[in-house]
Amino acid sequence: MPDEKNAELAALTRWRRDLHRIPELDFELPETTSYVRGVLDALSCEVWEPCRGALCAYFDLGRPETVALRADMDALPVAEATGAPYASERPGRMHACGHDGHMAMALGAAAWVDRVMAGREPGSRAEDLPRNVLLVFQPAEETTGGARVVCESGVFGRMGVTRIFGFHLWPDLPAGALASRPGPLLARSSEATVSFHGRSSHIARWQEGADALAAAARFVPSAEAMCGRLSRERGEPCLLRFGRLEAGTVRNAIAGEARAEGSLRVFSDEMFDRARGALRTLAEGAARTEGCTVDVTFSEGYPPVDNDAALFSLVERALPGMGRIGEPLLIAEDFAFYQRCLPGVFLLLGTGTGTPLHADTFDFDERVLLAGVETYRRLLRMA
Repeated sequence: MPDEKNAELAALTRWRRDLHRIPELDFELPETTSYVRGVLDALSCEVWEPCRGALCAYFDLGRPETVALRADMDALPVAEATGAPYASERPGRMHACGHDGHMAMALGAAAWVDRVMAGREPGSRAEDLPRNVLLVFQPAEETTGGARVVCESGVFGRMGVTRIFGFHLWPDLPAGALASRPGPLLARSSEATVSFHGRSSHIARWQEGADALAAAARFVPSAEAMCGRLSRERGEPCLLRFGRLEAGTVRNAIAGEARAEGSLRVFSDEMFDRARGALRTLAEGAARTEGCTVDVTFSEGYPPVDNDAALFSLVERALPGMGRIGEPLLIAEDFAFYQRCLPGVFLLLGTGTGTPLHADTFDFDERVLLAGVETYRRLLRMA
């Protein structure tokens, strides 16, 4: 590996591992933002906080338009079990979703832009960059959607941003491989909560009760099957699964209350509205059958990640080695909020480990980050 690549890998590894040691959650990221700012303050960019928990870095090349790169900074409430020498130093918290790598790649892109602007990057000139560059380091991707708060800050309009790119490390792709797809890539996510209200009674006099448990038991399988039918009928994915069901207090009394908690994943607003309406109808029918009432709520969730078709076409030409994902994926990502503000493309970068995201053993070889930084370079040079 040439000396330049060795030096770059060393920097990426140092940044990633330093950040891995200090995971923080949601919008409360003081150590993380301080570390990122410390790297950026040494570069020829303007650094500021557009909103709570976020950092922006702006490289002004005097262009009329700006391209944005996004990195998420928050970690997960997971106790790390990797045993790595750079493991989390914060009990019960871990970068188990690759956000430490996302930040390191964005810092690598920033360092490269700084070298290009200063004339210190062999083979690259400032004239090769057709747009100003804005780096967005955001909070709360794993919780309430920090991307939406960044959008609401108005930073993209003020800085003349016309396109945005982002990455997610992806364990199921070979190490260093890139992949994406035009149009829907990741799902809209909405948390579904269905609460049945009945009347408790002793099971020996069950007729005097209204069985909330039985209503929930009728509802859950019928709701999951209904979403499967919608998917087949419309040729568009629609997934609903329930991960928590709670009812009753003791074994010999009819349950007066039952609560089912699940997650709905779709790829269009039309399918979301159709599924919500059908689920409410099913829940009301199950409740009536058992003499209960029901409340159905859906969180707003994240919109689907939907890659802009025209911009994606340009990206494919700039990244000839990029693969295409055949079908949209059912995970969710708040990068979708950016794509509702301006054209954007989200990319997957393989780690080759197969270790699932959010696992307490999630880890990766930092050499894959070199491929991410090189991709950013190509995207920043793209017309």
